[in-house]
Amino acid sequence: MKSKWIYNVVEIRPGFMGRVKPEHIQEELNRQGAQGWELVNIAFSAPTRPCVAVFKKEQ
Repeated sequence: MKSKWIYNVVEIRPGFMGRVKPEHIQEELNRQGAQGWELVNIAFSAPTRPCVAVFKKEQ
């Protein structure tokens, strides 16, 4: 059975000062949204480590 969804996992890395800033997250969300991806979940492990965003869209 073919899945209705395809998924995209994106790592958002800390910026120059070593922290993931809200602007970095917003830029990536806007970039993925413009391509038709919908955010499913976002996971943070620590402020100075990359966060992972999971997106989906219909096939």
